[in-house]
Amino acid sequence: MDTPPALYAEDPAWADVVPIPQYEGVSPLAPIFYTPEYKDATDYFRGILKTGETSERVLELTERIIRMNPAHYTAWQYRYKTLLALGSNLEDELRLMDMYCIKYLKTYQVWHHRRLLVTLLLPAPSTSPSPSPSSNPNPTHLQTSNPTLALLQLQEELDFISRCLSADTKNYHTWSYRQWLLSYFNHPRLWRGEVKWVERLITEDVRNNSAWHHRFFVVFASGHGEKGEDAVREEIAYAKQKISLAPNNASVWNYLRGVLDHTHMPYSTLKSFVEPYTVEQEGRSEDVVDLEDPLPSAGAELPCALAIEFLADVHEQEGGVEAVRKAVELWKSLANEYDTIRKKYWEYRIREALATQQ
Repeated sequence: MDTPPALYAEDPAWADVVPIPQYEGVSPLAPIFYTPEYKDATDYFRGILKTGETSERVLELTERIIRMNPAHYTAWQYRYKTLLALGSNLEDELRLMDMYCIKYLKTYQVWHHRRLLVTLLLPAPSTSPSPSPSSNPNPTHLQTSNPTLALLQLQEELDFISRCLSADTKNYHTWSYRQWLLSYFNHPRLWRGEVKWVERLITEDVRNNSAWHHRFFVVFASGHGEKGEDAVREEIAYAKQKISLAPNNASVWNYLRGVLDHTHMPYSTLKSFVEPYTVEQEGRSEDVVDLEDPLPSAGAELPCALAIEFLADVHEQEGGVEAVRKAVELWKSLANEYDTIRKKYWEYRIREALATQQ
């Protein structure tokens, strides 16, 4: 494509379009400063919106605006409308998004546009049940005469998301797009490797809260995770091991709480595991390995405020005057020594707990 003039106002090919300036009011207090190029492009874009034109030059215009302002949702929406009206090659558009999704990684609009494209490129959704309801109780949107090809395309999409996450492992838009892709097409083969994949990310960075959230989504919220007590025990054991490596990692403590809450298991079942993390580390033999309740790793910073909070919740759940007294003492230690930045919160917890005893 030849590079057009810097301004559309100077381009004879756009002479038929009447630009519409942005209305800033009679006497704007603090008008936004736009570059001449951006002001020119958006003026002509408003002119296009008024006439409803859909053409190749509109695609060029919207792309130029998006390059200057990737969050311009109206430009994205009108670009999508124009692509459909022209019957454009959506595969080419998706390849363009390969570049833009990385360049504008934290922009919601580029991921939403990609989602619309993928929805059109792969077979239309169906509400018919999965061919294997026993293994996948949720409906699948992957209804096609060539499922092998479709699955290959979807796997390529998952691989692309993985590359984007390697650039920013905690980008919300990338993670939410991955979860949408898995849930929307909802094929067992897409889910099959997710736990091992996210486990690699957690191994690389045990504090990656996004990866922990995705693990919970896959195991418990997707409908494709393993069921039963054994699977729950495995998740608890996995969380315990990660806590032993980095006790002051809030991500894994939140994951552990989520597993217990989701399965309605009382916190007290982990009391013996948590207690060693609430006191200063004493000398112990490195030869002693407890696989059921792994001890804090050598050199761990103890006492762990997150463990103290958990143990206080154990006592509060147990109820009774003595249990609440123990919880209050732990909250006091958090307020005055181990988590002073949240002192007011811990004092609030103390007041609430004592009020229940009156």
